[in-house]
This record gives sequence, C-alpha cells and structure tokens, in this order.
Amino acid sequence: MAKQLGYHTIREIFTRFQEADPAPKGELEHVNVYTLVVAVALSAQATDAGVNKATRKLFQIADTPEKMLALGLEGLTEHIKTIGLYRQKAKNVMKLSQILVDDYGGVVPNSRAALQGLPGVGRKTANVVLNMWWQQPAQAVDTHIFRLGNRSGIAPGKTVEAVERAIEDNIPADFQLHAHHWMILHGRYHCKARKPQCPTCIIRDLCSFEDKTE
Repeated sequence: MAKQLGYHTIREIFTRFQEADPAPKGELEHVNVYTLVVAVALSAQATDAGVNKATRKLFQIADTPEKMLALGLEGLTEHIKTIGLYRQKAKNVMKLSQILVDDYGGVVPNSRAALQGLPGVGRKTANVVLNMWWQQPAQAVDTHIFRLGNRSGIAPGKTVEAVERAIEDNIPADFQLHAHHWMILHGRYHCKARKPQCPTCIIRDLCSFEDKTE
C-alpha cells in the first residue's frame, strides 16, 4: 500500500484525467434507471461487455419492473445465462422488481439506504446508480479502483470502505462527480493487475507505485 498522496499531486492527477477524458461514462448499457440498477446488479463478478451482450435484447422487452415480472424467472434466466452466477442474479432481479412494484410504485428510490434494501444491491451498486443517474458524487469502489488507489497513493486503504473514504476525503470537490469513472477506466485499461502500462501512463511521474514496468 502506497502512502496517501498530497493535495497538489492529486489535483494534478485528476486535472490530467479530465484533460484526457472530460466526461467519462460508465460502460454498462441501460435505457433508464431501472435497467441501470439491473445491469449493475448483474455485473458483479462479470465484465461490463458480457453483461451488455446479455441485456441488449432483454432491455428491449423488459425495461420496467412490471415487464420484468411479466417475463418471469425462466424468461429472464434464458436471457442472462451467459453471465456468471446467473441463477442467483435472476432470482434477485425478480425479487427487487417485485419490491419496486409493491413498495415504491414501480419507481426506483434514490437514497443509498433504500437502494441497498433491494436484493442483490450492495453499497457499490447503489453508489454506481446514485452517481450515474442522479449525479451524486458517490464513489463505487471496484477491484480496479481498489488496486489503483493503493498502488498509486491516490486513495490507499485496506478495505473497500477505507478506499471509498480516502477518495471522498482527498480528491478535490470539483473532481468528485467523475472520480470513480476516471479511476475505473484508468485501472481497467492502464493500471492493469498483471502488467500495468506504466510506459504510456499519463500520471507515471506522480504515481507512488515502486514496481513500475518499463
């Protein structure tokens, strides 16, 4: 774990991220907030590309909780069977859809607590939805952010919660809205787990990672 970087270094890092990609976006495809919740819930231990491939046709016929319930468990399972843990995920999607209809009139709630009360929706999923749909500066820490935060010193922490807190505490407010997207994309495509792309990294000179690749 690297030492926490200082304010000026972090501001320069995110200035570079912003210059390279002024408006980063999540890669999960969705058509409304309900399909975003479903897509994020399905993405646990799966790739965004794999989820997108499975949900393109699904969301054409089931883009509301009511339509999802009408499709039924077997129908949903058939659409998402290429995704890891698909049987449990299908059950969770049906359960959360039923709760949305019964308790929220079919409308997705927009508090973290309410979202986390839905089956299959954890803190990370709730934060993604709050950030991407409601533009709240919530930080969804996945494996890419956890790795980048600790390697670089941007947001070191022993747990996901600690890294989330470090992001909120140390990244300047004007970068908070897009912070997790910049970090996910940098971790996914540049600061890779096995062989980080240090030679072409735009923050190489600011990063605290000691084992930089040549």
